[in-house]
Order: sequence, then structure tokens, then C-alpha cells
Amino acid sequence: MNLTNLKSLFINNGCKKVYVKTLSPNDNSKNQVYIGGNFEILNILPISEITTEEAGDWNKERFKAKINFSWIDGEGIISSAPQAQLILYPKYPEVRFSGFLARCKKAPSELMTQRLAGRLLFFSVAQNGTILGYVTSPSSDIANEFNKTESDSTHGVFSVIDLPVTKNNRTILLGELKRIYELGWIESKRLDRDGNIMDCRAPNCGGYTLEAELGVTPNGYSEPDFMGWEVKQFGVVNFNRTKSKAITLMTPEPTDGLYKTKGAEYFVRNYGYEDKLGRPDRLNFGGVHKVGEKQHLTDLTMQLIGFDIESGKIRNTNGRIALLDNKDNETASWSFSSMLKHWNRKHNQACYVPSLSETKPERKYRYGNEIILGTGTDFQLFLSQMAIGNIYYDPGIKLENISTKPKIKKRSQFRIKSGFLPNLYKQNEIIDIAE
Repeated sequence: MNLTNLKSLFINNGCKKVYVKTLSPNDNSKNQVYIGGNFEILNILPISEITTEEAGDWNKERFKAKINFSWIDGEGIISSAPQAQLILYPKYPEVRFSGFLARCKKAPSELMTQRLAGRLLFFSVAQNGTILGYVTSPSSDIANEFNKTESDSTHGVFSVIDLPVTKNNRTILLGELKRIYELGWIESKRLDRDGNIMDCRAPNCGGYTLEAELGVTPNGYSEPDFMGWEVKQFGVVNFNRTKSKAITLMTPEPTDGLYKTKGAEYFVRNYGYEDKLGRPDRLNFGGVHKVGEKQHLTDLTMQLIGFDIESGKIRNTNGRIALLDNKDNETASWSFSSMLKHWNRKHNQACYVPSLSETKPERKYRYGNEIILGTGTDFQLFLSQMAIGNIYYDPGIKLENISTKPKIKKRSQFRIKSGFLPNLYKQNEIIDIAE
């Protein structure tokens, strides 16, 4: 089999990119396979669950990330490796691949148990989310062909081969955004789950309108929006001043604390405040919460527990983002494991689009020509920006009808000013699509 045949096998399974690592002697089933010096690999390999394994601060604490992994052979036969997982060591940091031979009927044991330099390990993600792996010896036709071929790009320790279906994704995205820019003012709208156009009259319809133009329907998955790109709009008052606007990065619900154990209504009743506009029978919970600063409206202080600011590393795998009250009770918290899973997968390739809005006579939006692109992220970059206050928690939670039939609206938001976006990505571009 040659490299073209192997690419065809991946294409037939709906794969878009192939990641290739030249294995060292230590990359085997006994020592695990080293696949990264940071957590960037989570940007490309989908994980189903992250668990923590404690061993004391700065010892060998680690995250274990379950993956749906299968080996593919030269005939295209897929064999599941049900115990395959990624091991994330935050101390170093590094990521290793293990469990890939256990209980797999057609595992490439001969190649993956020996200490042989120059073997090639191929990773790709199928359309159904399965990670497909293929390994070949250093003397194979595939290895000889690959070693003479220039890769499309690199991603950490991997060389990247773009399969034909994805070579123009970036170009297609920018082309679509240029088309939308040239439309001028667009009537506010949104798509339902079936792709039907619906009215959208709320103040937050800028994102829905852009998604509707891109053909993005609402879903409950933490996956990028458009052809592998996470697309976000942010409202401005002038297209010439786009660096100081707040952008919502993600909206995860707390995973622990009183918010989780006693419920959101209990949380708002105890830590919320009366509506500032005087609307009766209502409590709100909002305001900018930055690490180390007490918020004057809620009297709560946000802390990063288990993160070392000086090194920029996670120190404790049970670490979390926590809101503490004056008695140090954890009123709400977000585990690093839950945040890590969401952040890396959804934000590896992100596109930020400025917008203007009008409300009269009807709500309309217009999208700008200077597009911000960020690629290559790591959750520890997110935590570093949070530690210095560039990322903050800015919720919009309300409890209405508190004396009769309480009704709560949940909205937990982590936000950043647009000027700090480059700090979250390893590659940043500002592209004028009007040129």
C-alpha cells in the first residue's frame, strides 16, 4: 500500500486532516507514546470524558482523557481499541497515548511493542468522531514516500496532511465573510434546528444573524461552528475601534459549589441582589468578577485553585475556578477538567467578526471587514489570562417571580476584551476581507 491509498482510506471515513508522528524507540506500549509538550493535542482529538488522578502537588498528578480510538489496517478494516486514552501530565506539561493495544482484536502489536526508531504513526478523526490510527515500519513504501513529501503544516510534534476536502476551508470562510460584509445591513434573524429562518428580536441576535448567513444551525455540541472554525461576532459602535469590546468566550454552567449542590435558585437568593432598574419581585446575579477581587454587587471573590501563576501551569488536577464568599464557602466552581475539555476542542481555530447594530425601525446588523483569526490554543493560556484579570466571569442570571412562581434564567459567561485575544492563540491574524 502507498500513501495515496492510505489517504483514500481516511477520506472514505470522512476524515479531513491526517497527523503524522515519527516514533522514537521509547514510543511503545510499555512507555506510552509521547504526543505533545502541551495540551494542544486536545484541539484536534475529540475526548469523551476527562477524569483526574491525584498524586500530590507537583508529583505525578494527571488527567486521563477517554477517546474513541480504532486502528485501521491496509484493507480499511477498523478495529476498536476500547482502552485507549490520553494521559495529560500538567506538571511538565505533556500528553501521552496509552492503552492502544489492550482488548483490540487486530492491534498492530508487532510494531507498537518494540523499540524501533522511524516508525510512522498516523492519526485522523473520522466523520463519526472516531480517532483512526495507522502505523507503519520505517522501511515501508508509505514511510519512504512520506519522508520525501513536504507536509502542509505542523501541529506540535505532528506533521499535518490536509486531505482534499479541507484544503480550502479557511478560504471558504473568508469568502463567506466577505460576501456577508458586502451585503451591508442584514435584518435580524436566526435558524431553528431544521434550518428554517426565524425572527430574532433580542439584543443578542448579532451572533444568531451571522450564524444564519453562514448556515449554522443551533446545536448542543461543543464543536466549532463553520467548517472547523469557531465563529464569534462582537458588537462595536465604530469599525475603526474594535480592540476594547467584550467578547463572550464560553458559557459553561458550574460543575460544583452551592450553585450545583443546592441549585441555582438557592444561589441567587443568597448571593444575588435586587434588580437595579426597580423591576419588582426579581433578583439578579451579575457583575464583572476578576480573580482576587471582591465583586461589590455580589460580595464574592473569584479564585484560581490549583493553578501556578508564575509557571503558567496547572498544579493540581482537582483545580478549579471558584467563587468564594466571605466565609470561604465555594458558592460556585468550574473544574479545570470540564473547562479544558470544552475550551481546547472548540477554540483551536477561532474567527472573531465585529458588528454594528440598529434597532429602528427594525433590528438589523452589519458586519465588519477586519476579521480576527486565532489558531492554536491551550487551556493553560486561558487560565494565565484569567489569573491577570484579562478574562473574567460576567454572568447574567436572573430570578423572576420570587414570591410566587420563581422562574430562573441561567447565563454564566467568561469574557475577554477583544484587544487581549492574541494572548490566547499561538498564531494571530487580522485580515481585511475588503481588500
